[in-house]
Amino acid sequence: MPFANYKLPEAALSAEQKADLIHRTTEMMVSYFGEAVRPNTMVLVEEVPDGGYGRADEVFVVPEAFRAK
Repeated sequence: MPFANYKLPEAALSAEQKADLIHRTTEMMVSYFGEAVRPNTMVLVEEVPDGGYGRADEVFVVPEAFRAK
């Protein structure tokens, strides 16, 4: 069973964008492994709250301009 796990900043994508990400990921898995994997492909989109991760030793907060509308 193919499994993809995305961890994204909270509110970085809209519900429609997350659905598109899931669809495209499923299509990519099918392109590699064949149609038989479609019903068993799992895509998990996890949203990490602001302050819940860091980069370069800094706690990261998504700027308002980059939040999904």
